[in-house]
Amino acid sequence: MTAQENRPVAVITGAARGIGAAIALELATTGWDLVLGDIADAKGLDGLTYALGTQDDLDDTGELCRAAGASVTTVVCDVRKKEDVIALVERAGSRLQAAIAVAGIIATDGWAWEQSIESFELDLAVNLFGVVNLAQAAIPIFLASSVPTQCRFVAVTSSAGERGLPQLASYVAAKHAAEGFVKSLAADLGSTGITANTVLPGSTKTQLLNRTARAYDLVSAEGFAQNQRLGRLLEPSEIASAVAWLCSPAASGTTGLSLKVDGGFHG
Repeated sequence: MTAQENRPVAVITGAARGIGAAIALELATTGWDLVLGDIADAKGLDGLTYALGTQDDLDDTGELCRAAGASVTTVVCDVRKKEDVIALVERAGSRLQAAIAVAGIIATDGWAWEQSIESFELDLAVNLFGVVNLAQAAIPIFLASSVPTQCRFVAVTSSAGERGLPQLASYVAAKHAAEGFVKSLAADLGSTGITANTVLPGSTKTQLLNRTARAYDLVSAEGFAQNQRLGRLLEPSEIASAVAWLCSPAASGTTGLSLKVDGGFHG
């Protein structure tokens, strides 16, 4: 990464497409340099029934962000592997000021009492431990920073992080756990000035939502619009705007917050 004077660096996981890519572009246009990580493997993970973002997707995100003025490094990163996440964060160097955990999956669907332990383990590995791994890699760098009060940790979770959803028990459990972890992280950081928050998207136009639609036998993901008071699906850019605010100086007094960007989701 070529250093640009006075530009902070943000690390983003799950950056190849969807909400992660939108966050990357939003930050690129607002003065951030970027380290973008994604598993970047079209074959996905064993047990998944849908494709994940590809290397081409990750490269495309990087190019869009460079065109917006950011210096960008793209890294293949499996958030389940702590060593991968440490290597990702190290690419940011001493200018690291934001760590944003976006990588997420739906491992399976079905009745709660029939979901396998293996499905729970996969959902937890990505949706919880991916967040934990990023925090454990980034927070020591934040604490050593010359400007710790400008450092931000943000996890993009889900509206599933605060409610029960039918047939998605392992996903919901993992998202609840991620919410709890970040709230405890905020408590532990206390007076350091480093903030830790989450953003809870509602039904947003992503491949993950398409996967959710199949769980409910919907013809398309547009069927979820009726569950949001705005009467429409959200754009990834709307989630990105909330994350960018939490990473900004304007949010210096906000920590331990679960910020709902869910279109007024009412189930």
